[in-house]
Amino acid sequence: MTLSDIAEIIASSPGWAAAILLIASGLVEISPIKINPWKALGKAIGKAINGEVMQELESVKKSQADITHRLDERERIEDDRNADRQREKILDFNLELIRKLEHTKEDFNEIMVTMDEYEHYCENHPKYKNNRATLAIENIKRVYREREEKNDFL
Repeated sequence: MTLSDIAEIIASSPGWAAAILLIASGLVEISPIKINPWKALGKAIGKAINGEVMQELESVKKSQADITHRLDERERIEDDRNADRQREKILDFNLELIRKLEHTKEDFNEIMVTMDEYEHYCENHPKYKNNRATLAIENIKRVYREREEKNDFL
């Protein structure tokens, strides 16, 4: 049965028969046309009832995206600050070596951990500038190897 057949039946039937046929056609989905008036009516009613809620939900989503972006930026800044502190420790330790201050093996082990963390951060964050500590790291490693060979840690 096509849509035009239904329209002809409704036009030629008495009022109550047309209403029954219209309701019955709404309950059955017409295959070739795929019209389901109840579904469309349900969507329209749902949008009317939930319109404000949907707008508020969109507003919350936008606000959440903004907060996530700001949180990510804050996290990046904090990570950069942590790397700056690590670099500062490395440079200070290297300065102490240049000034001929003695260190224990534990001091060297501690600074080696700091250097590993710093270099790992630099590798994973190419935008972070690392041109100020590379020579200090090389010097610390060199001195460590010399002290290891001579076994003359403090």
